[in-house]
Amino acid sequence: MNFDKMKQIDFSQYMYNQNSIVILGNCVDELKKIDSNSINLIFADPPYNIGKNFGNNKDKWNSTEEYIEWCKKWIDECFRVLTDNGTFYFMTATQYMSYLDVYCSEKYNVVSRIVWSYDSSGVQSKKIFGSLYEPILMCTKSKRSKYTFNYQDILVEAKTGAKRKLIDYRKKVPTPYNTQKVPGNVWNFNRVRFRMEEYENHPTQKPEILLERIILASSNENDVVLDPFSGTFTTSAVAIKNNRKAIGIELNEDYYKIGIRRTNIANDYNGEQIKKERVKKTKSRNKSSFINENQISLLLKEG
Repeated sequence: MNFDKMKQIDFSQYMYNQNSIVILGNCVDELKKIDSNSINLIFADPPYNIGKNFGNNKDKWNSTEEYIEWCKKWIDECFRVLTDNGTFYFMTATQYMSYLDVYCSEKYNVVSRIVWSYDSSGVQSKKIFGSLYEPILMCTKSKRSKYTFNYQDILVEAKTGAKRKLIDYRKKVPTPYNTQKVPGNVWNFNRVRFRMEEYENHPTQKPEILLERIILASSNENDVVLDPFSGTFTTSAVAIKNNRKAIGIELNEDYYKIGIRRTNIANDYNGEQIKKERVKKTKSRNKSSFINENQISLLLKEG
């Protein structure tokens, strides 16, 4: 095992290999078992309190106040396990981020406010301007934190002057505009769709390209990356692909098994072989009904 600072974790309770620890349990309880000041990078994508169906647990609190208080608990635990120079990114619904932004600004340090922007699937509200983005907060423990920011690893194409081959005459020696630049705080990435190779059976899966930007920018090789709401374990999978160590916590046992598979810990769990099965919810009023990819193909042929 090469999680050098994970001295407090009882590895006998979890499934793991040299690159990944996969934990089944409540994130607040499990975070308390992790050493303080031991995690280099955290990405958290919690339930948004909007009623999503995650299988065995509800995404709905009795009030906004109750939801915000719950968020403060896991946020404080994340900051406790974060190193002094580590970075913490988290998401939530647009209507709740302002509460948590103020909380983190007053108690910790907000570095950037990021917008993940995406296109609509075609169905939009006819009563309001529908939401086409999700907010991401980038934080550190304090303003004194010397956080990692590998800007050279996340450069994107500069589509203005360089593309038109313009010359920057503001410099002493006129020079062509740079062809690359550091991304701004509006990120345009498509959501994960059913036909995409990375798709897993989860209602709020985040795209690998989004996690890759965060992981490359805010961690170095062999750093430990933690996701307390792992879902499909995209954070862990991308971290491992980029030579980081990964810790993922997940409450739902079905998603936990995805983590075991995606991080190459094992091919079976409790005697059951773990396979990737692609299923998609139908438009039926019964939210528990599913249709798989083979059934879709048959229906298209019959039609």
